[in-house]
Amino acid sequence: MSMDLTADPHTGTELHRYAEALLANLAAGGSLDVAPPEFTDVSGHWLAPAVEALTALLRGDDALEPLGRAARRDPHKTALFLCLALAVAGQGERIHASWFGTAFGELRPDRPVTHGQRALWLAAAKGAYGPAGKIFVLRKLDAVSVSAAADPADWLRALTPDEPSIVVPPSLTDFPELAELPDLAEPVRAATRLARLRGRCVEITSARDDRAGGRLANHSRTPVTGWAEDEPLAVLRRLIGTGGPEGPMSSLTGHLLNDLRPGADPHLTAIALHVAAPIVREAAERLARATQAGPPATVTLPILGHRVVLHPEGPDPASLAEAEERVVAEGVPVRGGPWPAYALLGLGAVLLVVAVAVPGLSVPLALAAAVLAVALAGFGGYRLLLRRRQEQADADYVAARLRELRELAEGAVWALHEYAREADKRAQDATSDLTELTRLLRRGPRAG
Repeated sequence: MSMDLTADPHTGTELHRYAEALLANLAAGGSLDVAPPEFTDVSGHWLAPAVEALTALLRGDDALEPLGRAARRDPHKTALFLCLALAVAGQGERIHASWFGTAFGELRPDRPVTHGQRALWLAAAKGAYGPAGKIFVLRKLDAVSVSAAADPADWLRALTPDEPSIVVPPSLTDFPELAELPDLAEPVRAATRLARLRGRCVEITSARDDRAGGRLANHSRTPVTGWAEDEPLAVLRRLIGTGGPEGPMSSLTGHLLNDLRPGADPHLTAIALHVAAPIVREAAERLARATQAGPPATVTLPILGHRVVLHPEGPDPASLAEAEERVVAEGVPVRGGPWPAYALLGLGAVLLVVAVAVPGLSVPLALAAAVLAVALAGFGGYRLLLRRRQEQADADYVAARLRELRELAEGAVWALHEYAREADKRAQDATSDLTELTRLLRRGPRAG
């Protein structure tokens, strides 16, 4: 911001230094102990008479003459300088209402909010100008329609971020797959979001106001260069020509959404919630209506990898029978016939007959044939026994899977009955949450 004090560059530098030192002292909780030095009043430049008017106001003297000179040269900068400087000094309630209006200017949804407007907004929210200042900002914000400037979902995400994608109610703990079905998931998700929204509104509207007399004091001696762009003192430094370039400006909707997020300044959050109240109320009503939806008449649930249709009276017989057939088909592997074992038994019998009945066969050869026959028969019998055990294991496995299928199907039906009972209470709780949330939104932020 060019001051262009070409008539006396030394005077301009001294003026800037004095103004910066004065503001830093006031922001750190100091006071005006000595009279300011006299600066050459350069025609057409507003800062010197504005500083003179500020010091006169701080001392309780008549500031009408220097204030008039500064306002004639640049009414907007003069009003913004005095409003912010008095707020930093803890004397914001001494400003004239016309100064605040001139300094704040006009808010429009299609234009970014200036750093000066944001600084006044912040100072008023923190109570620097008393109830009247906060009411002024609320009226300015209320006059701008923001309902069409953002998707309602954006406002809900700002208020209650990190929403879980799936909410499993107690009734469906044993069947989380049911909680993923849209017809069952949507009412539960809506009730959870509404409860979180109500809790967030309670948190915002019950936040304690811990400001001290409306003073925006920098008691921590934080370097001014480290303050946010929209902090009043940073804006003042740029206004008097000792600050850096302005940072990027945000839209009105962008500021409001940022103010609604957890961790934002509670004073700004309360104002943002008031401005977004119609959007939040409409979204809450939509969530409450979603919780009224009852469970569907039939539900198709994959059980053990097979789709079974569930009715209130029980699993659908046709779909359950089809699932059982598939369980049986998958549970019995293809093993082939027992013919190798029977072949071994037959070969053993043949060798035994040869060893006993063939005349003229030597004794050693007959004994060897008999031993081989017994061995083949024994191995064939072992193969048959092993097959029988495998078939029994298959039958036991299939029986267990069928039993599990039926038990899970019956359990899912009972879970749906419990879900229906929970739905009634969920709808009642949602109605209560909506009533309380509406009451909180109607009450609005405290003016004081």
